[in-house]
Amino acid sequence: MTAPTAQPPTVPGRAWRADPYSLALRTGHGPLFLRRTDGWLLPLDVERWCADTDTADESVLSRCHGSVLDIGCGPGRLVAALAERGHRALGIDVTPAAVTRTVRRGGTALCRSVFEPLPGEGRWDTALLIDGNIGIGGDPAALLRRTAGLLAPGGRLVVEAAPVEVDERCEVRLDDGRGTLGTPFPWARTGRRALLRHAEAAGWRTTAGWTAAGRHFAELVPATPRGASAAPAPVPATPRGAAAAPTPTSPGAVL
Repeated sequence: MTAPTAQPPTVPGRAWRADPYSLALRTGHGPLFLRRTDGWLLPLDVERWCADTDTADESVLSRCHGSVLDIGCGPGRLVAALAERGHRALGIDVTPAAVTRTVRRGGTALCRSVFEPLPGEGRWDTALLIDGNIGIGGDPAALLRRTAGLLAPGGRLVVEAAPVEVDERCEVRLDDGRGTLGTPFPWARTGRRALLRHAEAAGWRTTAGWTAAGRHFAELVPATPRGASAAPAPVPATPRGAAAAPTPTSPGAVL
């Protein structure tokens, strides 16, 4: 699996910049929602994001090893906690307010989309997609394929699923509950079963799944480690009396 050479046509960067999300991060509280085009609202847990890590977060941190890339780090509670534990950790987020808050907490962060070129591609030991970030870009399979290209051989991904069984792609806007709306952008929501389907289709294998404080997580590794060779195709038997076809190591083979 390799990373795409160009970012998708729609990356929700600008939608998260000068909008209700930035204000919520600066103040540390909501209300804040994702609003679908049909008016349905998904509450966003800004207060938890801006607080210290909780028991569910600790279950994620315990599975991080080596260098860690937090994709969509938000205000940086996980990045800061990882740095305190001695990990080389980097958060990326498309919102300058999120990056600023992460740095103020003692973490390291860049204002960058996951679909843009990133430092250390192919060398991260652990990647995180927490707090609904499997929805980034509105295409979980594309995001999972991109993430695979960021990991080092033997690397892992820890991802959080939605708390309900859902599998949807939609257009949403940020809504502060007071009439201020952000610009539309694509998003996705996947429950546990849908996440595992998307992961398998994108070339991942699930090594663990757990629930903590009502939140659902999975640990994934690439099904075929990067650099491993696929099993050779069987060589058909040669009919009696027929000449053998050249093999890739024969002088007459075409390479």
